[in-house]
Amino acid sequence: MPIITSPIDERPAFEFDLLGEDEVARRLALASGTARAFRESDLASRIALCQGMLRAYAARLDANAEAITRMMGKPIAQSRAEFERTMVERVTHLCALAPAALADDVLPAKPGFRRFVRHEPVGVVLDIAAWNYPLAIAVNVIVPAVLAGNAVLVKHASQTALVAEQFERAFLEAGAPAGLVQAMPMDHGATARLIATRALGYVSFTGSVRGGHEVYRALAQDNFIAAGMELGGKDPALVLEDADVAFAAENLVDGAFYNAGQSCCGIERIYVADAVYDAFVEAFVAHARRYVVGDPLDPSTTLGPMVDRASADFVRGQVASAIAAGAKQLVGDRDFALPERSRCYVAPQVLVDVDHSMDLMSEETFGPAIGIMRVADETEGLALMNDSPYGLTASIWTADLERGERLALDAEAGTVFVNRCDYLDPGLAWTGVKDSGFGCSLSSLGFRSVTRPKSFHLRQEPTRDGPRKPKPRRKKPR
Repeated sequence: MPIITSPIDERPAFEFDLLGEDEVARRLALASGTARAFRESDLASRIALCQGMLRAYAARLDANAEAITRMMGKPIAQSRAEFERTMVERVTHLCALAPAALADDVLPAKPGFRRFVRHEPVGVVLDIAAWNYPLAIAVNVIVPAVLAGNAVLVKHASQTALVAEQFERAFLEAGAPAGLVQAMPMDHGATARLIATRALGYVSFTGSVRGGHEVYRALAQDNFIAAGMELGGKDPALVLEDADVAFAAENLVDGAFYNAGQSCCGIERIYVADAVYDAFVEAFVAHARRYVVGDPLDPSTTLGPMVDRASADFVRGQVASAIAAGAKQLVGDRDFALPERSRCYVAPQVLVDVDHSMDLMSEETFGPAIGIMRVADETEGLALMNDSPYGLTASIWTADLERGERLALDAEAGTVFVNRCDYLDPGLAWTGVKDSGFGCSLSSLGFRSVTRPKSFHLRQEPTRDGPRKPKPRRKKPR
């Protein structure tokens, strides 16, 4: 029986059962049957169901949020905000988008014919969701899939396995048919065998680049299953000489250290124009030192532990390696009173005198550590931003929006922010380039992943010469 070890104190917090082969098959069969029936439901009832799911989840928010905090270390205020702000906003927006996004694409009138493309549900969707934003990441797939008329199997990361059960319970309490949204606590082998059944219509994976390759190979092995991959990131920010330095520093500190830096689109490297470099670094350091590192169940804590000791050690190793290579540490563990009950706590780490020879500036960190690098101008800054195998988001800070948009055109990323960072707008497509993955969620385009186009070409009247007569069948020679 797998155990979830809490990073708060590195003690067992929860346990759960993995599904056996027979139970995986039973839940898959139930999902397939439910999907066939659910596709006949009207969109208004599906929208009402997703809205009801929000109310059901809210009724259990205190217990749900505390469980998330104990499972992965997110400060309790942030666990609640992930539902109250992020999840509610996304579900509400997706429900509003659904009627137009799922409507038939009707072609221009043509005498005697009716032609349109319908966006049909794919059937059963498998959502392999990550632990760092266990509600937000999962809801990006679950809600569009349900709105489109699919059933969903939710395979959550083992660290936050109980969140899949939270979703299943909330949908059932909202009146969903049995099998519409089901938790699937499985190991890697069972997941691969589920994919091999060829009974899935779409697979969404959020996780590491290595994990993405493994899932994609399984999907390609004797299968033609559509997939979406949200993988790693090394998201950069470029602060130009005309930026509001105080505003940029405050927001980039939040972008770097929120959720202990464990965000796919969190800021992991910063390039600052020489003219404002010193002022920016001073402001950034001041804001970083204001964090309160401690027990995430304490409402005053603003930075809790990382998800596990291995992840914390990885960040400490990147920082030590950068310092050994010549980087200077301006903020670190010495500036905070770290809890001693667990080795998962890592204070904000701010380093300067960094370059791209250091892993801290070139490889994914996924923790509360940031390198700040001086650049001569926008040309050098943009080149360094693009010097990465990743491309999820990029952030540009300038008072000139036209300049920001011009630079954004050449930034190699799925989303480019100007004077903002570390945020997913549900009205915009969420996608990546290079090793950050492919596919799309959120926005009206996100519905395309969980539907398949079906063309209808209907003749409304016979031809001028009347119906064609069937050709006589030739007799076969004896």
